[in-house]
Amino acid sequence: MKLAEALNLRADTQKRISQLRERINNNMKVQEGDKPAEQPSALFAELDDLLIKLRDLIVRINITNTRTDIDGMTMTELLARKDVKKMQLDTYRSAYSKAIVSYDRYSRNEIRFTPTVDGVSLQKKIDKLSKDYRELDMKIQQINWLTELL
Repeated sequence: MKLAEALNLRADTQKRISQLRERINNNMKVQEGDKPAEQPSALFAELDDLLIKLRDLIVRINITNTRTDIDGMTMTELLARKDVKKMQLDTYRSAYSKAIVSYDRYSRNEIRFTPTVDGVSLQKKIDKLSKDYRELDMKIQQINWLTELL
């Protein structure tokens, strides 16, 4: 199994666990004299089985990520770089949106706001960060589809 397939399976398993949790909660009480639509004990058994499979899958993904070497870095390091690059990009985008917001003034007596940064240079920085993020993400996706799950 490729790493990308394992990642898709992990996401699917997490979604199934979430749905099971909701089904369990929906069947925890019934009106006196009624029966639950599904037996909570059967749902708990299914949940326990899925959680074991998820745990094992996560362990295998993590082992694969720490042992996969790409240009002298592990996949874990690349993923950390991607996460930090995303935080950096989100922060710059948020700051840019605050800097370019225009406030309508109805009279000369109202307070006038001016940006404290150069919007053009900030946008160029955002463009560069976006490009770096996209390239890193594509590299990670490519490696995911080429790497066998350990």
